Amino acid sequence: MTVEHDPDVRAVEAALFAAEQPMTAENIRNYVGDSVDVAAALTQLCAQYEGRGIELVRRGNSWHFQTAADMAHLLRREREDTRKLSRAAVETLAIIAYHEPVSRAEIEAIRGVQISKGTLDVLMETGWVRPAGRREVPGRPLIYATTSGFLTHFGLTSRKDLPGIDDLKAAGLLDPIDMALGDMQFGEESDGELEIVEDND
Repeated sequence: MTVEHDPDVRAVEAALFAAEQPMTAENIRNYVGDSVDVAAALTQLCAQYEGRGIELVRRGNSWHFQTAADMAHLLRREREDTRKLSRAAVETLAIIAYHEPVSRAEIEAIRGVQISKGTLDVLMETGWVRPAGRREVPGRPLIYATTSGFLTHFGLTSRKDLPGIDDLKAAGLLDPIDMALGDMQFGEESDGELEIVEDND
């Protein structure tokens, strides 16, 4: 007994399977034609592949097939050679992810220290950060944003899935000193010195 499959769904599936990179709905439409309801086909494919060894996932506006997370260990024949990011790189990546698009000056203002050019270079080499144009202000500085590769690596559908403050506190990822500083209010400068007023409310 043969099972008939929707030719439109098969066309979208074929385009995604052959793609070297994640594809947006518009990319897929360029292959399968305007007559195909790409969104409906993607929804149907997600349901068909749910719980299988491979799954269809969305990262930002792009779609791709990947090995199911609980099956990934079967494909690791060799230990991965991982590079640990420096604290400066991790902080810079977090600032970009939560505040994008941001310029180097804005990153430095948030961190409170200058960043070396190499820090941004490392993040761009990993494929997690990209130049996103220029800020329309004097000097027109470059601004930076995260990539779909960042979403894919961290298993995020979109930046809305980034953990919030409460999640970070619960996971113990916020330094108690940073949390204490966040509870302080910075007053006006007086006689050349910045007055710090602790909020006891």
